Amino acid sequence: MWKLTKFILVFCVASPCFAQQDAQYSQYIFNGIYINPAYAGYRERVNINATYRNQWTGVEGAPKSFSLAADAIMPNERVGLSLIMSAEQLGAQKNISAFANYAYRFSINEEGTSKLAFGLGVGIMQSSLDGDMLNPRDLGDNYIPSGTVKQMLPDMHAGVFFSTPKMYIGASVNNLIGKYILDKKSLDYNFPTPRPHFYLTGGVLIPVEEYVIDFKPFFLIKDDIKGPTVLDVNAFLLFKQTLWLGVGYRTGIKLYNKPALKGEISNNNALIGMSEIIISQRLRLGYSYDFSTSKLAGYAGSTHEISLSWNFYTIKERQLNFCYF
Repeated sequence: MWKLTKFILVFCVASPCFAQQDAQYSQYIFNGIYINPAYAGYRERVNINATYRNQWTGVEGAPKSFSLAADAIMPNERVGLSLIMSAEQLGAQKNISAFANYAYRFSINEEGTSKLAFGLGVGIMQSSLDGDMLNPRDLGDNYIPSGTVKQMLPDMHAGVFFSTPKMYIGASVNNLIGKYILDKKSLDYNFPTPRPHFYLTGGVLIPVEEYVIDFKPFFLIKDDIKGPTVLDVNAFLLFKQTLWLGVGYRTGIKLYNKPALKGEISNNNALIGMSEIIISQRLRLGYSYDFSTSKLAGYAGSTHEISLSWNFYTIKERQLNFCYF
């Protein structure tokens, strides 16, 4: 665990990603509900998605994340609902959360093809720390517990999402109230205080040859006020509505001055390769590979992420509603 601790300290300096507390997924584009509650119901059918991420393979105690999400639209086609359950582990620390999301959607044009949605998510997070996995340098250190200790916090998410058949843009914020509820003075051990995380994402669809090749560039900006701002830039090609192939680049950017950041921080982070195979009208399989371009390249292993989606809908819906976003 001491090797892992040194590794994390290096990563905090070398990479902007780790400053963010929320679990990171490269395949957020395949299901926007993971970062924006207003996305609930966007697919206008029942959809179940599972995503597993194994970060820095080969490094003991490296982050591992799993999320399971289900969302659907109500019969009035105005309300979308979703449920997300996730589990993360980083060394001796584990996080488990469950959130229910509500989105209210309405059309803003006569054809009903342009829609605006507002979303709110409420849920609970449990953090645990296994002190038996840690080796303190000083005996009696009250920041290292004996056995496993846990804390639970309620929290809220909020977001807005606008879409047309050829573009989308969304903004959201997570961890709205957790930091105000947590009373760290009552703890003998240290849990990270949840901080609000802000997301801005958008993309467009550019048909190259109708029903044969489509081009989809998109971006994601992540910020948590104190840590470095992170930008993901990605581009996909869709072949015959069957296979998505794409690449991405993750880097740090400076939007404004942050007093909490000290010294020089490398902006280089990762190159990403992604794909999604539409195995059938109901089943989709996604995979992404992150290759580190930061100073961690010689220390961290590659990152692998896999996702599986299952859709429940009728033959008529399949013909009318292919989801590009």
